[in-house]
Amino acid sequence: MSTPIDVLCAGIIVADHVSSPISHMPAAGELVLADQLLLTIGGCAANVAVDLVRLGASAAVVGRVGGDIFGRVVADMLRERRVDVSALQTTPGVDTSQTLIVNVAGEDRRFIHTFGANAVFRAADIPATQCRVLYLGGYLLMNEVRPDELQAVFAAARRNGAKTMLDVVTPGPGDYLPLLAPVLPEVDVFLPNNHEAELITGESDPFRQAERFHSLGAKTVIVTLGDRGSVLVTDGKRLRAGSFSVPFVDGSGGGDAFASGYIDGLLRGLDPEGCLRRASAVGASCVRAIGTTTSVFTREECDAFLRDNELRIEVTGAANSSQN
Repeated sequence: MSTPIDVLCAGIIVADHVSSPISHMPAAGELVLADQLLLTIGGCAANVAVDLVRLGASAAVVGRVGGDIFGRVVADMLRERRVDVSALQTTPGVDTSQTLIVNVAGEDRRFIHTFGANAVFRAADIPATQCRVLYLGGYLLMNEVRPDELQAVFAAARRNGAKTMLDVVTPGPGDYLPLLAPVLPEVDVFLPNNHEAELITGESDPFRQAERFHSLGAKTVIVTLGDRGSVLVTDGKRLRAGSFSVPFVDGSGGGDAFASGYIDGLLRGLDPEGCLRRASAVGASCVRAIGTTTSVFTREECDAFLRDNELRIEVTGAANSSQN
């Protein structure tokens, strides 16, 4: 990257194979027809980068693809969406990560996944470049991203004036806090969903989850709750936000779109309430069509939507101060 960019998006990159909603899961040997089957971009880093460009920011993606045709397709699709791919690495001899996403009408999605080149991504792959926000998506799922290395990368980015955002993926029950504790003091925005936060903390209440992460050093913690909205904890403030009502087609990429909207708010210098409004609007826009980025708002569409729609945000009290 020869020039400074707004956001450096690091982490998981996936080629997604997505079906439009089908009537039912096929039985053994049964053929079920779908109106559409899409090959599209997926993975936290790629989705957030694409969404941010749609929102008017400049974004680069940092991650790994395999030396197969899907790696070339993913790189081409990112370029077509005006994402900087100069830091995208090709790893020979491995496959590009792929996910088969099956949408059944009225049911949650089914996923079949191969991890591929994401398995060899490391924090050391993230270049020391000038940016306003450094985002890492998929932490806890990428075994080669070590907490000491990531802490050093985030600390360097903050010294250079960047905000840091960390998103996680928890593959199942595990001892995750030792992997997070060294990193969270260098995290400006931590963004798990409530299921991930419960696996990590053992707490079921989203505010208790957020307070735990805040006490470990994260400056701002947002726990997303799907269509039930989100909660935010930062120094001196606790917020509970609702969600926007939109036609639901496919939830793929909704969390990444929420992250993109929050980052867009940071770039615009908005307060936590303003960032939550943009995050909630962009997240809602994503679920209106199949695919992870297909229907995400442009900046103009987001501004118009927010002029016409109100988001309920409740101040629930003051949070305890973190050690940041």
